Amino acid sequence: MAFLLSLKPPSLSPSPHHLPPPTSALFPIPPTIKPLRHRFSFSFSNRNPPETGCPVPPEQQPINEYQSLSTSSPFSWASGDFVEYCSRLLVTGAGFALFVGLPVSWYGSVGVGWEPVQRILGAVSSGILAVTLAVVRMYLGWAYVGNRLLSATVEYEETGWYDGQIWVKTAEVLARDRLLGSFTVKPVLTRLKNTLVALAISLLMSIVVLINTETTQKETYISSGGEAGGRSVAGSYNDESARSFEPEAFCGGSDLSLED
Repeated sequence: MAFLLSLKPPSLSPSPHHLPPPTSALFPIPPTIKPLRHRFSFSFSNRNPPETGCPVPPEQQPINEYQSLSTSSPFSWASGDFVEYCSRLLVTGAGFALFVGLPVSWYGSVGVGWEPVQRILGAVSSGILAVTLAVVRMYLGWAYVGNRLLSATVEYEETGWYDGQIWVKTAEVLARDRLLGSFTVKPVLTRLKNTLVALAISLLMSIVVLINTETTQKETYISSGGEAGGRSVAGSYNDESARSFEPEAFCGGSDLSLED
């Protein structure tokens, strides 16, 4: 009886020899097949966004032109901090005046009566002129990008100058570009305009001071020459000045006039 109770029922688990083969063995997955999401993401990454449908090349789109301009030098100076902007312009003008304007005005001045003050004023004027040209270049670049952002159409070239096209912006792109142009580009243009006005006034004042200094020096030289014995000639012939320069040419002149 104990022997009968110790017996166990046969196991119902199938034998390893009767197990069905794995699915991968029956239907092997080719290693070249990739998930669909990777293929779709790759195909959409090489095309324009579906919400814009912009045919303009990326480098000619106004938004990309703005980003490129705002990160390039010296155009990025105008959109930065005001103190940093003024300091960079000051360093540019001082460097040009010191290393270019001053040597030219000091060693290249033809006038004999040029004093150090006049040469320094000439160097300062050259520095102001160099800064003015740099600000004009910045203004032209920002004005070009601002006009393209605010415009409802975009002119672009597909392959060259001979195949120019015009694309009308969509409502979303136009709203984005005009928002960027109104609140980002226009303040920069206002700053550049004020800078140009200040530079023009400074350049005009330096030129006026330079001209007045030169005129005053000439008048002083002429008056001092007249007091020294009439050695200066004020644009007409004078016997006294001629006698002072060449006294031997007038020897016996009075005797000849008496004999006649």
